[in-house]
Amino acid sequence: MFIETEATPNPDTLKFLPGRMLMDEGTANFTDVDAAKGSPLATALFGLADVRGVFVGYDFVTVTKATESDWSVVKPAVLGTLMTFFASGAPVIDPAYLASMGGQGDAEEDAEIIAQIRQLLDEKIRPAVAQDGGDIVYHGFKEGVVYLQMQGACSGCPSSTITLKNGIENLLKYYVPEVIDVRAVDL
Repeated sequence: MFIETEATPNPDTLKFLPGRMLMDEGTANFTDVDAAKGSPLATALFGLADVRGVFVGYDFVTVTKATESDWSVVKPAVLGTLMTFFASGAPVIDPAYLASMGGQGDAEEDAEIIAQIRQLLDEKIRPAVAQDGGDIVYHGFKEGVVYLQMQGACSGCPSSTITLKNGIENLLKYYVPEVIDVRAVDL
């Protein structure tokens, strides 16, 4: 098995491409070992001392290391863990975990605006963010403010605030005049 790696804008995060589909839809973000209980893959990666975050996308995994750690040490351990995991045949995400993931509640009167925001996120923003090994998750719309969470390589990235304000906010304001601000949600 050959696993490609790509740098991301976040120096503490690398993108690993195993050449196979990992999730048929959506993404999953794990910020610690307790959250990783929903994913055998994330649990295996958190077994490495220097892993601080795991993000699973359609066909990639991004791994965030401890800032003080060096990729020359962490990367071979991650690659070894990924190869062992994929050879085991275990599921990447526990199906029960996927079923338990809930949605957001928004005001019904904003349904048309929210549909526009979600469409823009899915069609214009999410593909660009995924190229950098991350995702952007919609968390709500209230009184003109869109609440989003950056995940994967984009979470904690030095340029994520600029991406959120200059890129995403400008795009949403242009296409959806009801949007007056975009704010990051840290969970």
